[in-house]
Amino acid sequence: MLKAEQITKRYDSLQVLKGVDITVSKGEIVSIVGSSGAGKSTLLHILGTLDNADSGTITLNNQQIGLLKGKKLAAFRNQHIGFVFQFHHLLPEFTALENVSIPGWVAGTRKKEVAERATALLTRLGLEDRLHNKPQQLSGGEQQRVAVARALINQPDIVFADEPTGNLDSTNAAALHELFVQLQKEFQQTFLIVTHNEELAAMSDRVLHMKDGRII
Repeated sequence: MLKAEQITKRYDSLQVLKGVDITVSKGEIVSIVGSSGAGKSTLLHILGTLDNADSGTITLNNQQIGLLKGKKLAAFRNQHIGFVFQFHHLLPEFTALENVSIPGWVAGTRKKEVAERATALLTRLGLEDRLHNKPQQLSGGEQQRVAVARALINQPDIVFADEPTGNLDSTNAAALHELFVQLQKEFQQTFLIVTHNEELAAMSDRVLHMKDGRII
């Protein structure tokens, strides 16, 4: 489903990615591990179209992403890709329900349909009593579950997660690990995860190791 070939990226004199090849099949949970500075997050951001590679090709569901620009790329990202980051990036002035709904609104889906799906997702994630709470009224674990629901609202082909448990305590981290596995089983959801968390990596279908800008 996702295939990237010979991805390179340089920042000034620093070669961060040195010809990375990676494939992810539908319904897989794949984790990328490695020391800080290995290029994991840079690769994830490029695969998720948040940054551009210097060279190489990325194909998602037979669409070569490098051929998309501007509004077409933004629309493709909104429709096909979900993101979960270490810091939740929830908008403080919006409720949990509204934060989850935003990508659906951007996609032009009817507001009633978006609200129904957002409510169902938040309920599925155990937040049915928190729909109208703002982020500052939620715990760290609850905020991260809101972020997961937001990533799923447009039924993306793949969710990219960058250190999703890095800001959580061990209990909430374990709960998030289990949630990813449940979503995989129930919805055949695909995840590509960058993590330092060995327990999360161990629950993946495959673990890829990065070192010095390469997958080894």
